[in-house]
Amino acid sequence: MIEKLEAIETKYNELTEKIADPEIIAKQEEWRKLTKEHALLQEIVTSFREYKKTIKDIEENSELLKETSGDSEMEELIKSELETLEEKKSKVEEQLKILLIPKDPNDDRNVIMEIRAGTGGEEAALFAGDLFRMYSRYAEKQGWKAEIIDSNPTELGGFKEVIFEINGNGAYSRLKYESGVHRVQRVPSTEAGGRIHTSAATVAVLPEAQEVDLEINPNDLRIDIFRASGHGGQGVNTTDSAVRITHLPTGMVVTCQDERSQLKNKDKAMKVLRARLMEKYQEDQDRKIAQNRRSQVGSGDRSERIRTYNFPQGRITDHRINLTTHQLTNTLQGELDEIIDALAAEDQAKKLAQVE
Repeated sequence: MIEKLEAIETKYNELTEKIADPEIIAKQEEWRKLTKEHALLQEIVTSFREYKKTIKDIEENSELLKETSGDSEMEELIKSELETLEEKKSKVEEQLKILLIPKDPNDDRNVIMEIRAGTGGEEAALFAGDLFRMYSRYAEKQGWKAEIIDSNPTELGGFKEVIFEINGNGAYSRLKYESGVHRVQRVPSTEAGGRIHTSAATVAVLPEAQEVDLEINPNDLRIDIFRASGHGGQGVNTTDSAVRITHLPTGMVVTCQDERSQLKNKDKAMKVLRARLMEKYQEDQDRKIAQNRRSQVGSGDRSERIRTYNFPQGRITDHRINLTTHQLTNTLQGELDEIIDALAAEDQAKKLAQVE
């Protein structure tokens, strides 16, 4: 751990010199990049320097203790100081271990969420609608803003598919654990016999990608304009405002028709396309890395069953951490913090174990 910290401090010192260099200051883009990197290292370097000072103070007091044999009052004073310093050393060590955990660069980003009905027909679509409302309410409680990008609603109030954006500081850091298959066990409103059915919906959570994150060649895009199918509001299906964007190299297709404005639909579709492409490139990169997300809670794989919502027993079980809570009603009303906090704590514990 000490070797890692010394390397970080060396890097920090180099950056300190660079951001004070007039030649680099003149190159504003490079300077901003370096100052951001410098700021990210500042907390850990400050803690490391405090740790080194504490170690030095312990050594000095230990030497002083050897020289004060016979002076009981001074010995007690130094021993008391050493106890305080040892406690401080332990606290700073723990803090440094946590600071050494690699930070997810996407944590502060907005998110694009995609919910799709899986097995279970109309009941799965209704459950997809429940999940959309749960996340929308959670966003509202956090002071974030949720906005639909595209949707395919059903007559009973569910969704075959709904894509929406959540804007808010730290949105990805909280919602990234929600990717995967969510399963529901309940008696459907469409079931006359009162039998419990099992249905599923798939949730994908993508960090919003900015234009600077990846460059998309306009020549790689085919953009089709067509008439909206009518669920985007009164009058929306009277003009050619819907947009379909195809990314030719990957075959990815994104459609948006919820806005009356063709331009707004195009902007929203590009947001989704950028997020999906960034996720794809990140997955490709992860495959080349030995750990391949093994340090995370769950793989983030959309095919992984992560949670079951059991209505007859009012129970929710998260299968990744074996967490069970009987707060199903409250959770569906957006009270997700208990589950997310537990997932985040487990994630940190796994990463901390790797640091140690």
